[in-house]
Amino acid sequence: VITINGMFPGPLINSTTNDVIHVNIFNNIDEPLLMTWNGIQQRLNSWQDGVSGTNCPIEPGRNWTYVFQVKDQIGSFFYFLSTKFQKAAGGFGPIRVNNRNVIAVPFPKPEAEFDLLVGDWHNVPYKAVRQIVSSKHFSLIPARYILINGKAPYNNVWGGKYEFLRVENGKTYRLRISNVGNALSFNFRIQDHQMTLVETEGSYTDQIVLDSLDVHVGQSYSVLFTANQQESDYYIVASPTQIDTSNYPNINGLARLHYMKSQAQLSGPLPLGPDQLDREFSIDQARSIRWNMTAGAARPNPQGTFNVRHANISKTFILVGSKAELNNHRCYTVNNVSYMTPSTPLKLADYFVNGSGVYQLDAFPTSSVNQEAALGTSVVTGVHKSWLEIVFKNEIDFMDSWHLDGFGFYVVGFGDGDWTPASRDTYNLLDPVVRSTVQVYPKGWTAVYAYLDNPGMWNLRSQILENWYLGEEMYLRVHDPDPNPAKERPPPDNLLLCGAAFCVATTIRSIAGAAIRSTGTIRGTASTRRLKGDV
Repeated sequence: VITINGMFPGPLINSTTNDVIHVNIFNNIDEPLLMTWNGIQQRLNSWQDGVSGTNCPIEPGRNWTYVFQVKDQIGSFFYFLSTKFQKAAGGFGPIRVNNRNVIAVPFPKPEAEFDLLVGDWHNVPYKAVRQIVSSKHFSLIPARYILINGKAPYNNVWGGKYEFLRVENGKTYRLRISNVGNALSFNFRIQDHQMTLVETEGSYTDQIVLDSLDVHVGQSYSVLFTANQQESDYYIVASPTQIDTSNYPNINGLARLHYMKSQAQLSGPLPLGPDQLDREFSIDQARSIRWNMTAGAARPNPQGTFNVRHANISKTFILVGSKAELNNHRCYTVNNVSYMTPSTPLKLADYFVNGSGVYQLDAFPTSSVNQEAALGTSVVTGVHKSWLEIVFKNEIDFMDSWHLDGFGFYVVGFGDGDWTPASRDTYNLLDPVVRSTVQVYPKGWTAVYAYLDNPGMWNLRSQILENWYLGEEMYLRVHDPDPNPAKERPPPDNLLLCGAAFCVATTIRSIAGAAIRSTGTIRGTASTRRLKGDV
């Protein structure tokens, strides 16, 4: 397990809209790492995004301070290790972005809030899993457990600790639920209790009452529930969904909901959820999740637009996720191109050498599929302050999830089979929810709109860890030619250098240093949170 400050999951980052957050990462593991901030938009500041295309890794024994602002955001998010399959070993934790006091929350203040980080887990060291998925004779290792806050299921046979939530009768509580797993979607439910959906990844939603909720890899939700049943103990269940569970026997994540005056023990069968292969239920629920148009809160609001009926689409990307074999190794592709990570992060290459020798801009096919599979460093242009339509298609026989750093996108449609221009007639353009991670069903499609008002180099990826690690990703370069730092921030003073950028930046710094040697100063960055990674 990779712990953070000795904790698994790592500590909560509890913030308020527009706070500036300092996170000092100490790398105490035996290989380089990066930390990314799932759903935090890094406004004008992709230098802090923490993925391989924006940052040089933090080497073992070293530390680096991320500094970023949760600008114009609210909601439930999480952070995690973004390289070398390390997320499979932990290294994640919750993020809350609370409303400013002057902005009303669209529901009564709950008695308490609980962060639930839920995900599938292998009973194999992550380096072994990484080696297996990278091997010529690849064979999927099925997950062994679903953990809730890093804890084993209730009543597990080996006596491990389980998650335990204490509640008081008549009180209402907020659960912030995130799927921090690697592969499996899950259905979440509380025995004999209904939930009210109120938020997802920074957007307050229309408040709908649910018996259960599907949460796909990389997604986060907030639900309210009231402790309005008899004083007793009740099951909290996270069970795999949209997959044949015969390969995942007894994998349910189980926690215990305990009423303060309860003298009872958990007993009886688990509460039933929808059939694990009930796709109609899952898609219907996804379509019912809509944006709360009356809530006052930080929200994406390009030029006063709260719906997208009149969005002027400048480009359409049709992105097909699939499998391929290259050099006798299995890989994952987007439009039959498997991403190849260069030694120089794209953001640094863009800034110091204009991308020369590192990537070729717009060589990637954004609306067609290559006839033959190939490796490539896929970087495409996003027109600054324009609307982009993205259609994700899933040719793989299991669930996929797609995430876009730097933005929230408007989820306008889901469908089965092939997408055609006529599919736009089914879009919800009135009140689509805005989020950063969206599911794509097997042999189906999902359509989103994004307003590209945040210049930078932004990762567009599968959230399924195996898919991402083996090439199902690309980058969106949103460029604003205005050099005004109010438009996009310059590199931070503590920028880590590697690859081609190291030589260029070192030369520039040497010249600048010679010119100001007599008056130079050294500036340090204060840290309000120190995170140490340990195995």
